[in-house]
Amino acid sequence: MSDSGNAIELNGLTKSFPGVRAVDGLTFAVRRGEIFGLVGPDGAGKTTTMRMLAGVLAPDQGSATVAGFDLTRDAEPAKHHISYMPQRFGLYEELTVDENIRFYADLFGVPRREREERSAELLKAAGMAEFRSRLAGKLSGGMKQKLGLVCALIHTPEVILLDEPTNGVDPVSRRDFWRILYTLLDQGVTILTTTAYLDEAERCHRVALLHEGRMLFCDTPANLKASLPGAVLSIVCADPRPVRDLLAGIEGISSAMIVGDGLHLVVRDPQRMIPELRNRIAAAGLSCDAIEQVAPSIEDLFVEAVQGGHGQDRQDARDDHGGQGHTEDREHQGGGR
Repeated sequence: MSDSGNAIELNGLTKSFPGVRAVDGLTFAVRRGEIFGLVGPDGAGKTTTMRMLAGVLAPDQGSATVAGFDLTRDAEPAKHHISYMPQRFGLYEELTVDENIRFYADLFGVPRREREERSAELLKAAGMAEFRSRLAGKLSGGMKQKLGLVCALIHTPEVILLDEPTNGVDPVSRRDFWRILYTLLDQGVTILTTTAYLDEAERCHRVALLHEGRMLFCDTPANLKASLPGAVLSIVCADPRPVRDLLAGIEGISSAMIVGDGLHLVVRDPQRMIPELRNRIAAAGLSCDAIEQVAPSIEDLFVEAVQGGHGQDRQDARDDHGGQGHTEDREHQGGGR
């Protein structure tokens, strides 16, 4: 085991497929005992990164160390210290909950007594103790994800890699899932998770925002929000699309996104902009229920970095590794995908 204090280290990790560079020179480290999030939309390079860290996919360039093992040399022995839960975890639907757990325990050579104690503990934490004899195929989507996590943890790994584990899961199961993750920290487990739900970034100790295979930012959620270059204005309106189109290109607005029943704008001078925006919207015959300054979110920072092109410059200034996005129109309807 390395003495660096890091459970995961990436240095210039790169992977290309025909016509696309999926991961472009990623460099970051995950400390032991923390939850670290890779956050970004589909196509950001999250899954490719996780597959390389799990030893499933070989990088084209760069290096990665997980649980003290160099994956270019020791990928196979590293797998005994890692658990990887891909987006489609391999549960056997014709087996019961208990039988699935026993199967994965046997794969990792977990002794029977340890398996029984560990599975009872994990099933209780997941709220699934009463479903041990139920077929996996009869479980709800959220329960299947929680069973997948139990199976992935049955051998007490040092590092767990979770690829969008709550994608498509109901809010209650998402909350339960994260509660389980927090209990693992007391056991010294390091967690690297990917998500397209930007609200989940708030639950991580640190996050890396990815776009087109490159890193825009890497820091704690609080520091990331504090680094937003401007203030956020929320415009509540019944039909946000024409309001967004009306305000596009106005000096002083660097980015705009649709959020639920309104808009979020990043502006330089909120007090000056609020009356100006009201006047412009009214003059165009459009309706607006409220305009007010709100606290920034991770989502606001991400969109500002992509639309405003500030990701590379600001990350360089913070001595982290960054990437530059391009202008794009991102609309978010509550899920943050």
